[in-house]
Amino acid sequence: MGWKLIDLFCGAGGMSYGFVDKKFCGAFECVAAVDNDASAVATHSRNIDGPGYPKDIDKWIEEDGVPQADVVIGGPPCQGFSLLNKKRDGDARRALWEPFLDVVRLSGASVFVMENVAELYRSPELSDIKARADEMGFDTKEEVLNTADYGVAQTRRRTIVIGWHRKSFQNSSPVFPPLATHSDPARHSNLPRWLTVKDKIADLPPPVATEIEGHGTLSLHIRRNPTEKSIARYKAVPPGGNRFDLQRNAPEITPACWIRKKSGGTDLFGRLWWDRPSVTIRTEFFKPEKGRYLHPDQHRPITHREAARLMGFPDEFEFCGSKVEIARQIGNAVPPPLAHALGDMVAGMLQPLRKTA
Repeated sequence: MGWKLIDLFCGAGGMSYGFVDKKFCGAFECVAAVDNDASAVATHSRNIDGPGYPKDIDKWIEEDGVPQADVVIGGPPCQGFSLLNKKRDGDARRALWEPFLDVVRLSGASVFVMENVAELYRSPELSDIKARADEMGFDTKEEVLNTADYGVAQTRRRTIVIGWHRKSFQNSSPVFPPLATHSDPARHSNLPRWLTVKDKIADLPPPVATEIEGHGTLSLHIRRNPTEKSIARYKAVPPGGNRFDLQRNAPEITPACWIRKKSGGTDLFGRLWWDRPSVTIRTEFFKPEKGRYLHPDQHRPITHREAARLMGFPDEFEFCGSKVEIARQIGNAVPPPLAHALGDMVAGMLQPLRKTA
């Protein structure tokens, strides 16, 4: 059996999948997955063996108890840190790292891995997390990683905090961050270049269906039903363009708020580039007014299947829920290839413990 794993704020299971699936790391077994989003827990349970708990973390600790585990992973909700949250001061979600560390202590885990938005790296909360972990006997390291460096066709930057118990590891420390598997072409590295949008979605045909039916490659490849005005707006944006091109080419159908705002928002209503990784996929990627989510040359936003591929989910990964729920699961996920790199790193840390046990 593998090392025992608890996934907190597990979402759809992108992080668990990278640790558990044999095509990725495969050295772990999930003994608990916890999230207050029931549809996300259903997705996790469909793809990953082990009990899932659709509950708030405090309620789960109180009602179900914390099983013993070797590793605790997860991403406490990031909206409290995100620059997109203009009211982030005092946001209660900023404190959810505290029950995360409670579970680390109660489970007897030797290692924890916490994922969050890049802004955590320079936040006061990071100091609090490290101080609490130190009190619990854990050394910690943190780094902002770019998922494109780990085989994800997306330049998604996330803070990763790893902690390891000093008593278990006898003053040793991990090789952290994990070694990159891909590189920005501009760096002229010997590593393979970053994966691009073309690498991941160019083989998909134009979407036809409007509703999710069954599973498989095309099950999430669904189109919206845009108005004629929306289609005209899409057509006004050239390859690589954005809302400023819409304003230049078709001012009569450009939203007045965009015309008034002369600067900023260069990704809004933008097209992805074929020859680059995607921008960060967020939960409303199906709305081009939210970011650079127009298809590189078709007059539409990207589909759920395309977004899932750009996150690094294989087509056989099955999502549960409504279109909006699945979009939220995709946008909030930890890309499995990054989780794979982290899982390999943690497995390498734990292996000597098994030999001396």
